[in-house]
Amino acid sequence: MLTNKLLAFWNHPAGPKTIHFWAPTFKWGINIANIADFSNYNMKNWNLFSVNFAMARTGLYQLSRKIKQN
Repeated sequence: MLTNKLLAFWNHPAGPKTIHFWAPTFKWGINIANIADFSNYNMKNWNLFSVNFAMARTGLYQLSRKIKQN
């Protein structure tokens, strides 16, 4: 029974064999890294800063679209 559930998960259209699984998984990794950086007040990695800034802006824009739709 567990094997059937694992096989169903493995072969799911959004399962681990597809980008639909890994893209959000890696985005969670980025968020965890952002949280770990909270204690680092001196942002020396400007590339990381720019990515975090862009993610925050696009995320807030998407949230505003969702709020307006509802």
